[in-house]
Amino acid sequence: MAIRIITDSTVDIADSYMSRFIVVPLTVSFGEDDYIDGVTINKQEFYQKLISSPELPKTSQATPEAFAKVFRQLRDQGDEGVVITVSSCLSGTWQSACLAAEDFENIRVVDSRNVSIASGVLALYALRCAEDGMTLDALARHLSKKRDEIGLVAMVDTLEYLKKGGRISAAAALAGGLLGIKPVVTCREGELAVLGKARGSKKANNLLVEQIRKDGIDFSMPLLLGYTGLSDDLLRRYIEDSRCLWEGRVTRLDCVHLSSVIGTHAGPGAVAVAYFKSNTVK
Repeated sequence: MAIRIITDSTVDIADSYMSRFIVVPLTVSFGEDDYIDGVTINKQEFYQKLISSPELPKTSQATPEAFAKVFRQLRDQGDEGVVITVSSCLSGTWQSACLAAEDFENIRVVDSRNVSIASGVLALYALRCAEDGMTLDALARHLSKKRDEIGLVAMVDTLEYLKKGGRISAAAALAGGLLGIKPVVTCREGELAVLGKARGSKKANNLLVEQIRKDGIDFSMPLLLGYTGLSDDLLRRYIEDSRCLWEGRVTRLDCVHLSSVIGTHAGPGAVAVAYFKSNTVK
């Protein structure tokens, strides 16, 4: 009996790992046109539409039936599954997974209490634990503890997308709305928060570096970087500017083009880093 790791499509993971996960997609809508995230619209197509669309697209959580379909398949195969979802504070997807799991003894659901690549590093760690032979219940309990050790920092071009999508307050958006200001955001207790703001990308990059240095990175654990929009130029610039963090510590940096649903709320021009902290109180 194998343990499979199931995620929703907001859980961003590098393409090279995706075949090892089962992904339940959310939906993104431009006007009357609905698209299944990662299925009927790819990331490049999404960001082209996002930039040209006069209105912000809408997103819809994954349904209980979408999860139940996956759970039935695993049960029929004799396998078990751990579901890792976007924070329950940001989406109803966790609740959908929990409702579906009520009818399946072979499924456990874990709220990542995070988003995007931060949920992704937890999923990658879950895969490692499952392959090392951890049992279903032990894995679910372990992940519920390890999620508190994850750090996420992201520079966004504007907070307007997060405000319009209802993921951040109007007051917080106003704080980062001045001309040339680049907000740096994080996730705390499952909710998005403004960590700081800087005038220009260079200084915002410095804020990211400062926060990561404060947290410390456990390089024995999964690490992911990500970006939104049509180009990864900002991410490449950030990697170069923060070379002191990575040089001599990793052989490669896995970079992710962030999903449609995440891009809806972050907007184009965002750069993010997710990692397990080394400076945590045990």
